[in-house]
Amino acid sequence: MQNNNYNWERKTNLRIIKELIFWSAAVILFFYCWQIISKLTMWPFVYDGAEQAGKLLSRMFPPNWSYFPELLSPIWDTITIATLGTMAAVVFAIFVAFLAAKNTTPHPLLRQLALLIIVTSRSVNSLIWAIILVIILGPGVLAGIIAISLRSIGFVSKLLYESIEEIDKNQVEAVTATGASKFSTLIYSVIPQVFPTFVGTTVYRWDINIRESTVVGLVGAGGIGLQLNESILGLKWPNAIIIFMMILSLVFLSEFASAKIRKLII
Repeated sequence: MQNNNYNWERKTNLRIIKELIFWSAAVILFFYCWQIISKLTMWPFVYDGAEQAGKLLSRMFPPNWSYFPELLSPIWDTITIATLGTMAAVVFAIFVAFLAAKNTTPHPLLRQLALLIIVTSRSVNSLIWAIILVIILGPGVLAGIIAISLRSIGFVSKLLYESIEEIDKNQVEAVTATGASKFSTLIYSVIPQVFPTFVGTTVYRWDINIRESTVVGLVGAGGIGLQLNESILGLKWPNAIIIFMMILSLVFLSEFASAKIRKLII
């Protein structure tokens, strides 16, 4: 049995005072924020929330099962948006990641440009990208694919370039010592080390994009979200519950599929 040695130190008066100040400030900040939230909240609606939720749920039953066949095409559009958006993002993210990594970038200015792309992509939500693209391109699946892609580039690039920077340098030096070119060194020493991260990140991002592709339709970017928005605005709650069930099933299946793929490949 392994023995763990702990070094106990008595807190000094200064440390106790600092902790008291910190926790006092945290409590004051909490009550201050709560006071602001309380002023902006209509509490009668909150108290009535459970009753309203029950009424809304009762309007959804019985579900309109005849509406199910009409959702097969939108659900396929949702999968298409997530898949094509992820594929396009991954292709672009590979180049961005190699430009952003310190040990593979050809020039510091290119690295700063790549980091700017990553930050921009990660800072703007896919729903915002979808709103912008629907205004530019009009409603439809294309706007959804590009929105998902623009959002995913930063996510994939960041994880991939961090993995590139953490590779074993000894393997790179061993390949370089054989007289291999920079391209050959990249192919035979860098890519094999980051390939598991690349596959895992790609599948994980696809899983996330399945969820996000159901949302972009709310602003007209195609997919099943469009039907959900129409059902809610039209107060067609028996149709809405069918859409909710299909979205839940799709997310569950994508989670199961991504876990299986990562287990087989990685």
